[in-house]
This record gives sequence, C-alpha cells and structure tokens, in this order.
Amino acid sequence: MSTPLVTIICICYNHARFVQQALDSVMAQTYSNLELIVIDDGSSDGSAKLIKRWIANHPNTTLLINATNLGYCKTFNKAFTVSKGSFCIDLAADDLLLPDRVEVGVKALTDAGAEYGVTFSDAEHVDEEGKFLRLHSEKHPHSSIPSGDVYKDVIDRYFICSPTMMFRREVVEHLNGYDESLAYEDFDFWVRAARAFKFIYYPQVLVKKRSVANSMSKNQFTRAGDQRWSTLWVCEKIRDLNQTPEEGKALKRRVWYELKVSLKLLDLRLGIEYIKLLRTL
Repeated sequence: MSTPLVTIICICYNHARFVQQALDSVMAQTYSNLELIVIDDGSSDGSAKLIKRWIANHPNTTLLINATNLGYCKTFNKAFTVSKGSFCIDLAADDLLLPDRVEVGVKALTDAGAEYGVTFSDAEHVDEEGKFLRLHSEKHPHSSIPSGDVYKDVIDRYFICSPTMMFRREVVEHLNGYDESLAYEDFDFWVRAARAFKFIYYPQVLVKKRSVANSMSKNQFTRAGDQRWSTLWVCEKIRDLNQTPEEGKALKRRVWYELKVSLKLLDLRLGIEYIKLLRTL
C-alpha cells in the first residue's frame, strides 16, 4: 500500500481531561506517515499547558493557539491552511482514534479512486471515563448505511458518526473549508461534500466517540441555539444545491422535521423561518 501523508488536526477547547488521550491515540497509529497539528481554541481550563508538555516529548507536532475562542469551523480552517497531507482527519480532543484508523482509511480511499472523497466507519460510544456505552451500528445497522452517492441520504436522515470521517484534501479545498458562519460543521460538510464526491462506509469500529456533558452534540436541541439556526441555513443551501425531484422531497421531509422540533421547543421565530422555507420548495 502507498503511504501518502495524512494530516490529523486535533482541535481542543476546554478538553484538559481528555486531550492527552486523544494525542496518544494518534501516536499509537499503525500508519506512520502522519502530520499532527494541535490547535487550542482559547481554552480556559489549562489545556494549552498540558498540550505543550505533551509536545515536549513529540517535537514533530505543530501547535497553534488561538488567543480567544474562534469556534470550531474557523479553528479547523486555520489549522488546515498550514497542513500538507493528501488526506485529513478532524479529531476533536475528547475523541479517540483506534490504532488502525488511518491505515484502514487510506486503503479504503486509495482503492476506491479519486471520485470517492470521504470514508466513514462504525464507532464505539463511550462515557466521560471511557467506559463503553454502545456501538453506533446498534442504532444504525451496517445494512442501512449507504455508500457512493449519499447526497439525498444525508438530507433525509442521520447515519454518519462525524468523528469517524477521513477525507481527501481535495474535498476541503473544493468546499473552501468549513463554513465559518455556522455554529457546527458536520451537516453542512456532508451535504456540500456529497454533492461533489462519493462516500465510502467501512463497517469496522475505528473511533471512540466520547459522550461529554455540555458538548455541541448535547446542545443540539436547545431552544434558540446557534446550532439550530445553522441547520436552517444549511437547509437553505440544500434548496439551491438540489437537482432532482427526489432530492426536493428529501428536503421537504427534513424541513418538516425541523419545523416540528422548533414548535416542540416553542422556538417560534425559527419555526416561522422554516414555514417560509417550505413555501419556497
């Protein structure tokens, strides 16, 4: 197997309890041609000091520190601009890579060819102490997860465990990075990447995703939260990206779902915006 350079961007924001484990999981990879970029996004819990101590023993690591909290999307883009890898992994500092994550991902994308831009896998969900909770595939069975052209599928339903993704450099360059106007990155990334590239699902568990209180995913259904407004803006993008009646129907189903959630949360301002969007479909 060829060994192209793989960049792992580890983003830390107040993850002092977990960041060393995340970085150690990078060092434990069976694949050796790695570039590790660690970027602290203005943490207030001493994370930067811990990272510097760890890097003293791993001097080939690149460290970037944001003086203030810029948010996930801007922070990833900042790190990506100094990266050199042909493939990239976006590693949050509270998650863990299993030892063969990079090796399996490189082989999957290399074997599939250039039209395949993203690979993703099964994952093990763990708690804050690292104890097993469940497999991602328990709720999303392997047989239900598509590969290839997944554009309509990512509009319609959730099935990708974000920390398991590895993607070609060309994907990020094609998208001009993460959309910095958004509060979170993955839904927008899936949609825009799937419009231009094919995805590969690999059924092996390659990542441990940690469930942490007050994380972005935990706040996904907060009334008037920035994440929920970001979802609206991604849905508006989808309207302009859609090309077929089936894709239009998928977006309508998604908008109806988000409208119901808004009403359940009594988030009337957002609900009105979803009604306006429905009228344009």
